[in-house]
Amino acid sequence: MPSPGKGSPAKTGSRPNSHRLTPASRASFARVANKIKMGKKLEKGLKEKNASAVSQDEENPNKTPEPYSCTGNFQADFTELCRRNSMTYIPPIIPRARPPTVMGHTESGKPDKGKGKAPQAPVEPDPDPEQDLDGEGIEAPPKTFTIKEKFEYFKPSVQVEMENFDKPDTVTEIYIRGWKIVEPIMEIFKQCWPKMAKLHTINLWNCGLSGEVITILASTITEIPEMRNLVLDGNTVVEENWHELMGEESPIQNLSLRHCGITDKGAEQIGQALGSTKRCNTKLISLNLSGNRITDVGAEHIALGLRMNRNLMSLSLASNFIGDKGASKIAEILSRFPLTHEEVVERRKHFSEKDFPERNKSPPGSRREGSKDRPASVRSQSHMDKDKKGSKASAKKKDPKGKDAKEEEKHDKTKKKEKEDKTLTKKGDKSGTVGGRSSGASLLFMAAISGSTASIAADTKGTKGKGKGKDKTKQAAQEVEDLSGGEVVNPLTDVADFIDGQLWVSGNRVLINLNLSRNKIAESGMNNLLKAMQYQTTILMDNKSGGTGLMRIALLKNKISQEHEVMRKLNDIMLHKDPYYKQPPQTPDVQSTT
Repeated sequence: MPSPGKGSPAKTGSRPNSHRLTPASRASFARVANKIKMGKKLEKGLKEKNASAVSQDEENPNKTPEPYSCTGNFQADFTELCRRNSMTYIPPIIPRARPPTVMGHTESGKPDKGKGKAPQAPVEPDPDPEQDLDGEGIEAPPKTFTIKEKFEYFKPSVQVEMENFDKPDTVTEIYIRGWKIVEPIMEIFKQCWPKMAKLHTINLWNCGLSGEVITILASTITEIPEMRNLVLDGNTVVEENWHELMGEESPIQNLSLRHCGITDKGAEQIGQALGSTKRCNTKLISLNLSGNRITDVGAEHIALGLRMNRNLMSLSLASNFIGDKGASKIAEILSRFPLTHEEVVERRKHFSEKDFPERNKSPPGSRREGSKDRPASVRSQSHMDKDKKGSKASAKKKDPKGKDAKEEEKHDKTKKKEKEDKTLTKKGDKSGTVGGRSSGASLLFMAAISGSTASIAADTKGTKGKGKGKDKTKQAAQEVEDLSGGEVVNPLTDVADFIDGQLWVSGNRVLINLNLSRNKIAESGMNNLLKAMQYQTTILMDNKSGGTGLMRIALLKNKISQEHEVMRKLNDIMLHKDPYYKQPPQTPDVQSTT
């Protein structure tokens, strides 16, 4: 057997070449290990916090963000609100297209005249046209217009007009065409538009509006500070709630509702919004209802609105289905018409409310105000006799040319005026007219309360005396004051004539433009319109304070030829009233022949 010391290594209790760490190295290693452990703990804590936050967000998915406050920058506000509503496509806001301007000229067509004329750069020659593979020249791109990608024109966009394109908060007009506006989009507009200080025109053409969208729009326009013009052409609304745009708080002055499928139902509501015995629209100046489905029934409702409305100046009912009945009703409103029972009641209420304080006052010659013991009762006869005796004695003592004589002269003049007023009332009872404004407020009140057959007239045409001219000048001054003060003229307080048991007042003379082209009006309707124009011309000769009357009327393409006698007379009357009419200059040859 081999000995253990030969051929086999000796076994020992420790590893060969074992490395032993010094105390300093062990301490540094421990510090590094602690730092690594602390970093892992911090990282783990952050991960747990993030996970808890994500879990909380997942638990509350309906948590609403902070509300966004609009700044007046339409592009920024609209984009941010659309993003918050998670819209997949946000319509861009682009400036409205304009025709290109000629170099060296401004938009008004005048050459640009600057103070300092800079040296003009030399004109560069046109580059050589490019050629294709066959050697033929390639047509250069046009310079007067731009070409966009396919269907780029049909994508939804919002076109704007601005006072200054460098300032995004100066948007004045908004145009949206050909894409459907639903309620969420209109809610976004409701937040943006009231903050735009210079916005005055909104044009929504063929946008598929609904009744709910019209309601939101009606509440939005009342909050826009400079809103004046609203165009909603090409929108057929089943509810036909267009009257909501013409409420008492609506600032709209020009409203266009062409080709909106408005029927007699919508026309009735529009007529009620224009005016009634209770209220009238005082802001709307122009109303365009052409291209709808309004018949004689709807025209009568609109005419009823024009009875009390004295603010609308332009009305278009072209391309409808209005016949002789509707035209005759409109003609009646333009000439004169009898008041209904409801209107007479409102007329009496108006005069009673206006003159009731004066009724409670004592007359100027009464002695009730000077009495201290019995201020509200009639003094006794003994006191009256004493006063008469005292006044006679004082009159004998004092000089007749003093102050007492002057007061007696004034008192005599007042007595004469009272006698003249009594004679006027007697004549008015016989003829059926009473001088309302000129004869005093007490007559207005008594006539309104008693319900007498005499009408309340503004000027006493049948009276004779020196005060006639003064009364007319006073009336003209009052009317000028009313116009300057911005007060609305109430037709119920206008001149009224009592004829055959009815009160007749003058018609609407504020409307100056009427379009009835392309309807179904025949000879009878045109004849009534002719009579209305003749009445207006005769009335305007005497009194122009109530308005100028119709100055333009369009009656083309109806059921009557332009060569008809009625049409010729009507055209002759309206030709000289047209403000754009200019009499052609006559040459010497024409003058010699005439």
